[in-house]
Amino acid sequence: MLSNQLLHRAVQDVKRIGNVECAVWDKKGVCLVMTSEKMTAWESAAAEFGQEEVDELVREGVSFYLIREDDEPVYVLGVEGEGTEAILAGRFGASQITNLLIAYKDRMDKNRFIQNLILDNLLVVDVYNQAKKMKIPVELKRVVFLIESKNEGETMILETMRGLYATGMRDFVTAVDERHVILVKALEATDDYTSLNHIAHEITDTLNMEAMVGVRVAYGTIVEELKDVSRSYKEADLALQVGRVFYVEKNILAYNELGIGRLIHQLPPSLCEMFLKEVFEHGAEERFEDEELATVYTFFDNNLNISETARKLFVHRNTLVYRLEKIQKKTGLDVRIFEDALTFKIAMMVADHMRDLRDKE
Repeated sequence: MLSNQLLHRAVQDVKRIGNVECAVWDKKGVCLVMTSEKMTAWESAAAEFGQEEVDELVREGVSFYLIREDDEPVYVLGVEGEGTEAILAGRFGASQITNLLIAYKDRMDKNRFIQNLILDNLLVVDVYNQAKKMKIPVELKRVVFLIESKNEGETMILETMRGLYATGMRDFVTAVDERHVILVKALEATDDYTSLNHIAHEITDTLNMEAMVGVRVAYGTIVEELKDVSRSYKEADLALQVGRVFYVEKNILAYNELGIGRLIHQLPPSLCEMFLKEVFEHGAEERFEDEELATVYTFFDNNLNISETARKLFVHRNTLVYRLEKIQKKTGLDVRIFEDALTFKIAMMVADHMRDLRDKE
C-alpha cells in the first residue's frame, strides 16, 4: 500500500493537469486523500464501484477508476466530471497510481531481498537467481555500512539515508531494527579503505546536519561478490559491538582497525576471569576512582611522559606521581614501567568486556 503522502501528490498532479477535483478511496469506500471536501459526497458511490468488475464507470457526475495490484482491487480514483477532459485526467491519474504501486512493490521486493541476503537467509543459488531477476549486479565491489542511532526513537535516519543513496540500482538502504540502518554501498574500482573512511565521515556529518541526529557508523571489509555481502555486514556489526565496549568516544569504526579490542571481545569469559584474578586481587578493577582512571589514561595517551601528562591535567608533577603511586598500591602495577602499563591497559579492557557480558545477561 502507498503512503497517503504519495497519494496526495498523485491527486494534486491530476488536479493541476486536468483542472478537476478528485479523490482516492480504498476498495471499501474509505476516503484516503482528496483535493476538495465536496468529493466526500461520492463516498457511497465509490464503495459500490469498488465491488464492481469493471475498471471504469461514470456515475452521478463522477468518473470512477479501479486501480489494481496483482489483479486485486486496491484503490478507487474518482474524478469530478463526465466529459472527455475529466476522463483523460482520470485515466492519467489511475495510470500514475498504478505505476507508483509497481515501483513500491519493486522497492519492497529489493528491500526484502537485501534483508534476507545480509541475514544469511538465502541459498547461494537463490542469491544469483533473484539478483538476476531484479537486475542487480552480482560481481561488483561493495561494502556494508551499519549506522547506529545514539538515541532511541530516531526515525529520520532511514529516510535521510534513502534520499542520499537509494536512488538507483547500485546502492541499497534497509533496516533490521529501529536503531540500526544498513547501507550496502557499491564502490568504484579505485575505492579503498581510505575512501570508506571518507564516506563514513560524510554519513555522520550529513545525518548530524540534515536529520539532526547523532550516529555511530561502522563498516566491514570490501567484498567482490553479492553473496559475500552478509560477511561484510557481520564485520560491521562486530565493529559496533567492539566500539560500544572499548572505543566509546569514536563515531567511526572500521572492522580492519579494531586492534586489540577485537581479540579481547572474542575471549571466553572463563579465560577473562582467570586473567583478571591474576592481575587484580580482590576485584581492584572495580574500586578505581574516576580521577585515577582519567589520570592513568591521559598518562598512556602521552606515552608515559610525566611532565607532558601533568601539563595536560593542569596538576603539579608531584600530584601526578602521587596518583600513579595510589594505583600501584591498589594493583601492584607501576604504570610508569612499560610492561606494567601494558598489563594494566589490557586488564582494564578485559574488565570492560566482562562488564558488558554481565549487562547482556
